[in-house]
Amino acid sequence: MSINILLADDHQIMREGLVALLEKEPGLKVVGQAAEGRAAVRLARELQPQAVVMDVTMPGLNGIDATRQILADNPRVKVVALSMHADRRFVRGMLQAGASAYLLKHSASQELIQAIRLVMAGRVYLSPEIAGIVVEDYKAPAADTSAFAVLTPREREVLQLLAEGQSPRQIAATLHLGLKTVEAYRRQIMEKQGFTSLADLIKYAVREGLTSLED
Repeated sequence: MSINILLADDHQIMREGLVALLEKEPGLKVVGQAAEGRAAVRLARELQPQAVVMDVTMPGLNGIDATRQILADNPRVKVVALSMHADRRFVRGMLQAGASAYLLKHSASQELIQAIRLVMAGRVYLSPEIAGIVVEDYKAPAADTSAFAVLTPREREVLQLLAEGQSPRQIAATLHLGLKTVEAYRRQIMEKQGFTSLADLIKYAVREGLTSLED
């Protein structure tokens, strides 16, 4: 029986490479692709894959919050985080969101198939660089002051969309919220962080990995 896989990455070349890699392997089948986080959540709901390969930095909805939403819909799905970043905040965020594996993109060709097979067997997989970060975090835990700890999921969604250039009215339509509600979320974020301008919000969103603002 094939393992059905959903790929979520905003770079088409990366997705094409992953499809070629996975579909050469017996028993693995790519059933869908998503170029942004909200689409990944929708496709996971529609296609019911057994595994999702999730880029951590995704437009629209970041990979950490997309993972939370996917697993809230279906806790049996195994999420394999794939990232360019070995940043402690991203690793902690993805593992806390419920990802079963975290590997770096530069080693995907060597590690991804093994990672998928291990998580489908109920195990956890971490790239060697990532394992070191997790061990250090365990030995000397630091207070989590990241946006994923300080802000609510809805505040993070609003912040990401603001940073990616959507107006409050567009955000209200995207998230099916009232305009006043979106404005209230923006004020809450600014008050929590002591910000005074939209530029502060954008810099914070980029620094915290909610968006990369890449084309």
